[in-house]
Amino acid sequence: MDISDLHPWDVTYKEAVKIQKELKDKVVLKNIDKRIRYVAGLDVSYAKGSNIMWAGVVVLDFPALNKTEERWSQKKVCFPYIPGLLSFREIPALLEALRKIEIKPDLILCDGQGIAHPRGLGLASHLGIILNKPTIGCAKSRLVGTYNQVGERKGDYAYLIYTNRVIGAVVRTRSKVKPIFVSPGYGIMLNDCIRFVLETCSTYRIPEPTRQAHLLVNSVRCGVRS
Repeated sequence: MDISDLHPWDVTYKEAVKIQKELKDKVVLKNIDKRIRYVAGLDVSYAKGSNIMWAGVVVLDFPALNKTEERWSQKKVCFPYIPGLLSFREIPALLEALRKIEIKPDLILCDGQGIAHPRGLGLASHLGIILNKPTIGCAKSRLVGTYNQVGERKGDYAYLIYTNRVIGAVVRTRSKVKPIFVSPGYGIMLNDCIRFVLETCSTYRIPEPTRQAHLLVNSVRCGVRS
C-alpha cells in the first residue's frame, strides 16, 4: 500500500493532543457503498521489559474469512503508553506493516477505539484518515461512555453513549461471554460496524481478522515465525 504520513510522530503529549483535535474534523462516517471483498485485522505485541514492538496485518477474504496475506514489522517504541494516545505509540509500526501488503483491504478492523474516544479520534479513526479506508475500532475494554446492560446472546448489543450522543456499541459476540466495544473509525456507520463485527466472529470473542493479527504478532515476537 502507498501511504503518506499526515504529520510527524515524534511529538510531545501536548502536540499529540493538538493533532488529534485538528484531525477530528476529518473523520467521515458514511454508508459503505461497495462490495467488501477483503478485510484486514491489525494488532501490536510488546515484549515484556523491552522497548521493541511487533505490528501485524492479516488480510482475509470476505465472507469466507480465508487468510490471503500477512505482513509484520518490528519497531522501537518511541511514544509512552498514555490512555487516549495509543495511535501515536502504535500507528508508525502498523504503517510499516501495511506498506508491505499487496492485497489492498476494503475494510480494516483495529484492536483499539474508533470515535469512542475522549477527543473522538481513537487509533481506528486516526488510521482511517491516513489510509482513506473504512476502519472499525474493536476494543476489549471501554475508554469512555456509558451503556445499559447487554443481553446474554450473541448479537445482543447496547449503545455506548458519551456527551449525549451514540459513539459506539457494546456487542455480545459470543453467548454468555464478555462483550467487546465497537465503534466506527472512519468511512463507515455504526450499524455496518456491528454487522461486520458479528459476521467476522465465528467461535471466538474477537473478530477473526484481529484474532489472526494477534496470533501473528505474538508468534513473531516469540520467534516462531521469521
